[in-house]
Amino acid sequence: MKTRQLVGLGYLLVIVSLCSAFYLPGLAPVSFCEKGTEECQTQIELFVNRLDSVESVLPYEYDVFDFCKDDHEKRPSENLGQVLFGERIESSPYKFHFKEDIKCNKACTKNYKTGNKEDIAKLDFLKMGMQLNYQHHWIIDNMPVTWCYDVEDGQKYCNPGFPIGCLVTLDGRAKDACVINSEFNKKNTFYVFNHVDIKIIYHSGESEGWQGARLVAATLEPKSIKQADENNLNCEAGNPMEVPGDFKEDVTIVYTYSVTFEENNTIKWASRWDYILVSMPHTNIQWFSIMNSLVIVLFLSGMVAMIMLRTLHKDIARYNQVDQVKVFGFASVLRVKREQGILSLLCADKPVK
Repeated sequence: MKTRQLVGLGYLLVIVSLCSAFYLPGLAPVSFCEKGTEECQTQIELFVNRLDSVESVLPYEYDVFDFCKDDHEKRPSENLGQVLFGERIESSPYKFHFKEDIKCNKACTKNYKTGNKEDIAKLDFLKMGMQLNYQHHWIIDNMPVTWCYDVEDGQKYCNPGFPIGCLVTLDGRAKDACVINSEFNKKNTFYVFNHVDIKIIYHSGESEGWQGARLVAATLEPKSIKQADENNLNCEAGNPMEVPGDFKEDVTIVYTYSVTFEENNTIKWASRWDYILVSMPHTNIQWFSIMNSLVIVLFLSGMVAMIMLRTLHKDIARYNQVDQVKVFGFASVLRVKREQGILSLLCADKPVK
């Protein structure tokens, strides 16, 4: 008996050793520390996602556009929601560490020559993205980097994306994000948002007995700034980055970014999405679409149920006929045997005692 128990315990240990646990990204908090600390993570990674537009049904991966790319590109493990929505997340060249402010750092420079067909195609595709108002979607610590701005009635709206740029049409009408700046007023001109001011808000665990800090919000403000000198960057003020509708001169776009950190211990890690959900007052529930989908589902389910019932009804009726034939045949056999027994008794020479 003891031998069997030891063998069973051995099998159990083997099975346990072969098992491996799995982790769903985004379900557990990650603590960040200042550079030089080994107890927790110091580098904050900014990931980029696919670009989409409300004016087009076609999404594009980040690499399709001519943006700054990471030298060592990698794709992180995606959670269930990201997989179901078909997102394409990859690393970006925007690198920074926790609590290290960055002021006007260059990500890359893109040059477009008028005599180069490849450059013309890349710039035309970038213009198409701005004309259709394609949106960036950036991610920090499994949390969207939002663009918050004031709307009607003094309310603030936080969009989990920001546009590539905007367009002022031939008749001087500012489209989409071009309405936020009065300097975007030149006809038949695209304005590229080539600079972003990123602000990261964190919750410190020093007063709560745990080490490090947890990120609770990440916001940015896109800007269009034309750099006169790549070696002497100025991200505070300047003329907007214009791309003429008619590509007659060489174009140089310098992509830059700034990062600041802010401590806010009133926001908990578990409720860090609340400011995004609360700031969407004009996203009404589409009851008509929901009822329309529900009616279609019920109608199709009813049709399938009717087809199945008709098919099963014929099969059941056929099986019942077969069973009745079997029962009647068995009853006739019993009746014949019973009659034979009675006749044998009547025809007997001697009475049966």
